Amino acid sequence: MELPEDLKYSEEHEWVRLGNGQVVRVGLTEYAGEQLREVVSVDLPEIGDEVVAGDVVGEIESVKSAADLISPVGGVISAINEDLSDNTELINDDPYGDGWLFAVDLAEDSGFDNLLDADAYADIIES
Repeated sequence: MELPEDLKYSEEHEWVRLGNGQVVRVGLTEYAGEQLREVVSVDLPEIGDEVVAGDVVGEIESVKSAADLISPVGGVISAINEDLSDNTELINDDPYGDGWLFAVDLAEDSGFDNLLDADAYADIIES
């Protein structure tokens, strides 16, 4: 299973990639995709929504179950992956690339520094 070293991870099985400035992209880890199996729909937050780390911001439904989508960081939603409305399989097929979910313009107290590195996240999924 792939766990890119350049990402941060949440205990809720999401990844966070720091982009330009204080903007991050958020997606589901490969492990989460395997647990959900085939994703059939995703309800994403609205651009402009203010979120706090730990907030429920949407829902992901798969053939197996439905799960809350939790923001791993705080800030303002600055983009959503519009491609997922017609192509939810990107979440499973390319979790660390085209399967990203939403972007957040980080708040000062975003919680980004509290996220896990790849080794710490690997320990969680192995236990």
